[in-house]
Amino acid sequence: MLYYSTNHKAAEISFPQALLQGLAEDRGLYLPRSIPVLSPDELRSLKGLDYPELAFTILYKFLAEDIPTEELRSLVKDAYNFSVPLEPVTARQFVLRLDQGPTASFKDFAARMMARLMQYYLQREHRKLLILTATSGDTGSAIANAFYGLDSIDILVLFPLSEVTARQRKQMTTLGKNIRIVGIDGKFDDCQALVKQAFSDPALAELNLSSANSINIGRLLPQSVYYFWAYSQLAEYPEPAVFSVPCGNFGDLMGGLIAKNMGLPVHRFVVATNANDEFPLYLKTGEYKVIAPSRNCISSAMNVGHPSNVARLIALYGGEMDESGRILIQPDLQAIRKDLFGVSVSDSETEETIISAWKDHKLLLEPHGAVGWKGLSSYLQEHPQDRDKLCVSLETAHPAKFPEKIIDLLNFDPELPPSLHDLESKEEYVSKMENSYNAFSKLLKENY
Repeated sequence: MLYYSTNHKAAEISFPQALLQGLAEDRGLYLPRSIPVLSPDELRSLKGLDYPELAFTILYKFLAEDIPTEELRSLVKDAYNFSVPLEPVTARQFVLRLDQGPTASFKDFAARMMARLMQYYLQREHRKLLILTATSGDTGSAIANAFYGLDSIDILVLFPLSEVTARQRKQMTTLGKNIRIVGIDGKFDDCQALVKQAFSDPALAELNLSSANSINIGRLLPQSVYYFWAYSQLAEYPEPAVFSVPCGNFGDLMGGLIAKNMGLPVHRFVVATNANDEFPLYLKTGEYKVIAPSRNCISSAMNVGHPSNVARLIALYGGEMDESGRILIQPDLQAIRKDLFGVSVSDSETEETIISAWKDHKLLLEPHGAVGWKGLSSYLQEHPQDRDKLCVSLETAHPAKFPEKIIDLLNFDPELPPSLHDLESKEEYVSKMENSYNAFSKLLKENY
């Protein structure tokens, strides 16, 4: 199975190459040339599997030629050693809690699998990598924890100093060893731009750079799995389901779209953003406009004014978008609108949703999950004919990662999951850097 670049100027390569390279040489993002489709019998057979076995079944469809069967099964079992609950809210509405992993974030699902695959291929090739990643909140901690202590990989994470919570920061700054965390006075988009520029800088070619952001195809394939998991636990094939996805850099949504293209019966995806509403506006107007600088919202991990993965989404529907956000070839917008419903959720609506979800259902949400839940509510208000359909809203981070907001709105401090215990007392290893490429390039050359 080969992977092509969304910019269509780089050669098609294998999965191990795409995984270790991260960004394509033409600055595009990799997608599989063809997406494997599960038969109805295969989809029915997912029911009853535990999460690791289901993940193996899905990922094997992509990786059968690139890793021995039992090796993949072992890596998957090691990666997914935590629960993946589905919380019932009403008879037909559920919250998929992706917040039970080691950093209490949905990013654990992709990061842990990607780390194990990278380590496997690097050891096989006797190579080392320096991974650069930008984070708006949970990616940094998930990547740092997933790759911590691996002897073939060094990690450098850039983050916006003023746009992550203290707990999000400490989950990545208290590790040390092969993990370097650098804060800048800027936005997530600034961090992402610095990382992308480094990848295309010939002066850094000797550093063996790669990415662990959702620009890496190794992040997206594992993210398709939990859509199959939710469906297998709740639905009878071929019943269609509605998934509401809080969207920042759109990697989570792309995982769902890959699952849909593999045959998962999805009636509609709700694309729920915060005030960074470039994509909901695109669905309405047909014109895509980057938001720069991105708008600062309480759902901080979603403060993205130009999501990288929109280029993949456009490619999936037959179009082409360059890295600046210009659409060079128009996609099938009618098909996009049929599959996706876009909604922008304000901070006040997010706060009201946290309050009402707890008051009405004893459903505890943090800001990102609240954006998804409000998005689902807005969708069902506009499409009352779908109220009896199976609906799943994704909760992407544990409420305890946002204690100030929960205390402010609900008057109690959410119970800490095991992964967040003792963070406050740990020493931090973090440095600050000027928001400029010259400073970033100098840091890389001096330290690696």
